[in-house]
Amino acid sequence: MPVKLVTSILLLAAFAAHAFGADTPSDRFVGYRARVREVLDWRAAQVKPDDPKTAGLPGIAAKLARHEDAAWCSAQVVELMKAPSGDMFWMFPCVSIAYLGRDQLTPEAKAAMRRAWREYMPLRGDTENHWAMYYTSLYLMAELWPNEPGETWFSGKSSAENLAEAKAYLISWMDLATTVGQGEYDCTHYLGEYCIPMLYLATWAKDPEMRQRGRMMLDWILADYAIDTLNGAYVGAHARTDDRQVLEKWNGLSSFFGWLFLDNCPAPAGYGGWGIFFAAAASASDYTLPEVIYRLGTDRAGPYLSREHKRTRHRWRNSDVRNAPVYKQTYVTRDYAVGSDQGGMLQPIQQHSWDVTWAVADPRGVHNTMFSMHPHVSIDEMQMYFTEFPDWMPTLVTLQNKPSYDKEDKLLGGSEFEQVCQDHDTIVALYDIRPGTKYEQVNGFFSKDLVRLEEDASGWIFAQGGNAYLAYRPLAPYEWRPIAAGGKRLVSPHRRNGTILQVAAAHEFASWDAFKAAIRALPLTVALEPKPKVTFKTLRGHTMVCAYGETPQIDGKPVDFAKWPLFESPYLHADVGSRKLRMTHGRLEHVVDFNTLTVTDRVTQP
Repeated sequence: MPVKLVTSILLLAAFAAHAFGADTPSDRFVGYRARVREVLDWRAAQVKPDDPKTAGLPGIAAKLARHEDAAWCSAQVVELMKAPSGDMFWMFPCVSIAYLGRDQLTPEAKAAMRRAWREYMPLRGDTENHWAMYYTSLYLMAELWPNEPGETWFSGKSSAENLAEAKAYLISWMDLATTVGQGEYDCTHYLGEYCIPMLYLATWAKDPEMRQRGRMMLDWILADYAIDTLNGAYVGAHARTDDRQVLEKWNGLSSFFGWLFLDNCPAPAGYGGWGIFFAAAASASDYTLPEVIYRLGTDRAGPYLSREHKRTRHRWRNSDVRNAPVYKQTYVTRDYAVGSDQGGMLQPIQQHSWDVTWAVADPRGVHNTMFSMHPHVSIDEMQMYFTEFPDWMPTLVTLQNKPSYDKEDKLLGGSEFEQVCQDHDTIVALYDIRPGTKYEQVNGFFSKDLVRLEEDASGWIFAQGGNAYLAYRPLAPYEWRPIAAGGKRLVSPHRRNGTILQVAAAHEFASWDAFKAAIRALPLTVALEPKPKVTFKTLRGHTMVCAYGETPQIDGKPVDFAKWPLFESPYLHADVGSRKLRMTHGRLEHVVDFNTLTVTDRVTQP
């Protein structure tokens, strides 16, 4: 297939310079390269030559990227290849070291690595990010060591066979992601586990097609991230997040990419950990973030609504479909963002279905979010998404860095008994929890960093976070319980339940009291029997009718999920099944087309 890059370079440069004055794309590239060096300098400085434990694969990669201490790095590689572990999380650091060290490592170090790839059998894993890392690593190492027989590889397959298998998987994954969306969509940590392999392909693949695919997929993933950010922090619904970042929205690997590419948030501690390997590859790469993606992440003309079509990860049992559709939307303003999916069991363990995130000057240590959820624990969930025997699954999950999974007070996870409806900055979440379920309650999160919090006789709970006014309406009686990390948890121990959240900017109202009066005046009808149902006229003048088990209605019209776009916003445009993403900002346009493997940039006529 032909590979083509079409760019109106002079027009783009002239337009960008005119629009931004001194802050041109070239200026930002200088800043980007400086941040890459900062990451590598920091990690290399952690290495103590007399203490090998301070190096590891990240330290070696950082030093090789800086072209220093090649002999010491070689000796460390020889030692570390004696007892490899970590499966695909071992494979992709090895790729970085092997390619950066092609003209630096000693023959002994190269031989030690080659031997490890014969004797150690890394598992492929069971998630989308595992497979992206595994097959990208296998592909690049098969290119690095071509024409070798099966007995020299852990897989028992020849270099050519490994290359063909890896290429076939990567192309099929890209095809799936660009037609119906990713399964591990908008992950606050695993964003890195997709960006790193794609940068590897864009930097080191010999095959021009795969190099182009890596670059295009990296554009796609970073655009998907940037559209759902508020000052660099990932907002809204996530297929996977963690117990820390679900509250402290900035604090994770995703913010490394906000810092690195958008320069609009602090870098996370240790540059997010895996960020070291992105920086190491970036030091050898000519990849630059397209101008349109930078602008859509940092320069919004005003509030906007973004809709996205995703999918669940593969389902092995308890489902009539392999990948169920996910319907996401995020409403973003300068002061806050409200985002959601439709609810239900879309991902195991770490799903986050909806929230509001408010902007803060410094996000470090701040819990700038509000949401509710059902603390669901289910062996059916485990069996739907995992192939292990059911006997030990729930306990095993809690031992694999997911300690909150089976806890009553958890604030992370999806539920088959949750249904979510959103209209701009209004959320209605309904719950109809089956009798006998382990936890028959709803948990609501109220941050330690709220400016104010007032329980009102009307039934509304009024709060302020940053410049965002928040009106939270629990649909059933509740009590308050403290949270060890600060803030408090609203616990509503009723099976039929729900939450309404209406958000607005403080500048929209003359006073705090005016906001509260406006909320109290909104028409609202609530019924919990026989099923939860809400009819609510929002601050934006739209009437939402949300009944559990039924399609939501906005202003009398059912939400048409059948016509949900792959991407739809003022900045990203793609149809389901299209394999083509058009990115726009003002007169700038950047088109990534997997049908023709082309990338096109142009400046439209005024």
